[in-house]
Amino acid sequence: MDPLLVPPHLLTPDWVEREYNNRQRVPEHLAFFTRWERDSEYVRQTLRGRLDLPYGPHPRHRVDLFPAPGSDRLLVFFHGGYWRSLDKRAFAWLAPAWVAGGVSVALVNYRLCPEVRIADIVDDAIAALNWLAIHAPVHGAGAGRMVLAGHSAGGHLVGALFAASRECFAFDAARVAGGVPVSGVFDFSPLPHFSGNADLKLDADSARALDLHDRRPTLAAPLVVAVGGAESDEFIRQSRLIAARWAPQARGPLVLPALHHFSVLDALAERGQPLHAATLALF
Repeated sequence: MDPLLVPPHLLTPDWVEREYNNRQRVPEHLAFFTRWERDSEYVRQTLRGRLDLPYGPHPRHRVDLFPAPGSDRLLVFFHGGYWRSLDKRAFAWLAPAWVAGGVSVALVNYRLCPEVRIADIVDDAIAALNWLAIHAPVHGAGAGRMVLAGHSAGGHLVGALFAASRECFAFDAARVAGGVPVSGVFDFSPLPHFSGNADLKLDADSARALDLHDRRPTLAAPLVVAVGGAESDEFIRQSRLIAARWAPQARGPLVLPALHHFSVLDALAERGQPLHAATLALF
């Protein structure tokens, strides 16, 4: 048995719930959501941005763009929420440090389960990236060098973009300078046993079709794989798995001490933090 894969006998609902229910594991998670929303509202009012730009027909096909004038560097961020919750509006707080450092920021919304399946959300991520590559410069944000970052479900979307067929992209894929999946999911075998699967609607076959660890990237840029050191064993395993399978293109995992599934995102936003520095170096 591959030590980086879960033995089938462990895949019980109780075990999966303990490992994958991050809100249950972090009782103070609501305080993080409250801070994210409060700080993001302030940023949306004070930092120059182009908000709710449509990249498709659905109301959630929207991006917020915070330009760094004169820069051709763009950080594209996909939020988490287990593909079934949260909104880009709560993540504008990530933007100021990057914009101050000369990197534009795009925050992407996408459709959610159970309205659509995860494979449809991957299509949304591809559509958003294509739109940004073509239209971000029209809105004042250069997109000559793009780094794709995502947290949790967004980390999976980064991996899915890296594994997508090159024919999906309407621009020169060499413009993708790197990827930063933070606390992502790349082995879907546990998720049919998770309580959240009431919305995800995965069975063994559809979960296997989403797996990334047994695929190879089609984009050539390096990835920095990161995860909090205080996260569950399974989330740490997920990052170790993709880093091992996609090595040497994937670096890490960068295990950030004492950070849990929600506090780990601070490390992406704060200048001087190892994750921020490693992401900046990809440009």
